[in-house]
Amino acid sequence: MAQGLPTPPLKGVKVLDLGQIYNGPYAGFLLAHGGADVVKVEPIGGEALRKRGGLGVPLSFSALNTNKRGIALNLKAERGKALLIDMAKQADVLLENFAPGAMERLGVGPDVLMDANRRLIYASGTGYGLTGPDKDNLAMDLTVQAVGGVMGINGPADGPPLKTGLAICDFLGGVHLYSGIMTALYERSVTGQGRLVEIAMQEALYPALASNVASMHNNGWKQPERRGNRHPTRGSAPYNVYECVDGHVAIICVTEAHWTNLLDVVGRSELADDPRFATQALRAQHEDDVDAAVAPWLRERSKYEVAATLKENRVPAAPVRDLLEVTADAHMHERGMLHYVEHPEMGKVVLPSSPLRFAGSTPPGLLLEPDIGQHTDAILSDWLGMEAISVAALKVDGVVG
Repeated sequence: MAQGLPTPPLKGVKVLDLGQIYNGPYAGFLLAHGGADVVKVEPIGGEALRKRGGLGVPLSFSALNTNKRGIALNLKAERGKALLIDMAKQADVLLENFAPGAMERLGVGPDVLMDANRRLIYASGTGYGLTGPDKDNLAMDLTVQAVGGVMGINGPADGPPLKTGLAICDFLGGVHLYSGIMTALYERSVTGQGRLVEIAMQEALYPALASNVASMHNNGWKQPERRGNRHPTRGSAPYNVYECVDGHVAIICVTEAHWTNLLDVVGRSELADDPRFATQALRAQHEDDVDAAVAPWLRERSKYEVAATLKENRVPAAPVRDLLEVTADAHMHERGMLHYVEHPEMGKVVLPSSPLRFAGSTPPGLLLEPDIGQHTDAILSDWLGMEAISVAALKVDGVVG
């Protein structure tokens, strides 16, 4: 394997992370795990996700804010705004995912900050963008899933529209926000000039609808029926989730070898010559018959036995696992994606590192999320050269925490 540089690729990059909930903090998380000095800027009372559920710091907050330092800053105070502007002069990146216009109303919008530092990458993540007729619509993952088409194509044909079980819009938005930041950093390395980068969750979601839009096109530009676990374009069979003794297994066959290998495993080799199943397209047309042919063998075995047998016979399959099984995944723990951590509030938990890998660079390790304002003194000293007595006075006046 080719080796890279031993230092993290973003070492020396300074980031102000004003992100909240999932979208912005995940972009900051990726930057932090790439080696950047990411300073999480929170209100003195703390970011909104800290308070979700009312039972102390939630695991989701911890998972998205590792490897960051924390400062608490009152942006409604004039001196708090002035401190942010001074820090932005030292920063490479400032990211936020407030509603459009929120930073401008505080007096620290992109024009102000980028005027103070022409090299600054100002990155904004919103639900619908900074322009356009829908820009001020309230955006939560659920509402973006609804208006973005996800719920309209998700779920069984005979049921209501259904959201995905994960915050797909927030995290697609966060990944794209990170991508936009990195693209702008590259451009700046050539031009020396920063820029405003914006990502709309709705727009980041749309490309993931590719198969479903193709299905609509094949359906004469009519909304296709919801297909549950089956292929959205009727392009493949078997393509489903199948019942086992102790749960379910997902199986997909996309080549003739997959299909004939599956038939051998389930003891139905004679169906290889059945004209209904002669091609992938024909199997998709007869998907109920395909499922009926393979289901009996599956129902007599455990999901892990089925998955192991199909793996051995080169058929794409996987057990449907619950979250306890996923967080204990030996493969991801071995690769360093997941870590067992003793958290001072939550006890033993599992936390992720970044899925981005940089060959030759030592992974940065996992540092727990900062307490509110945990590193305020050190950050103001590092970034602005402030003395302890000056920071203490700002704390007394409620400017920082």
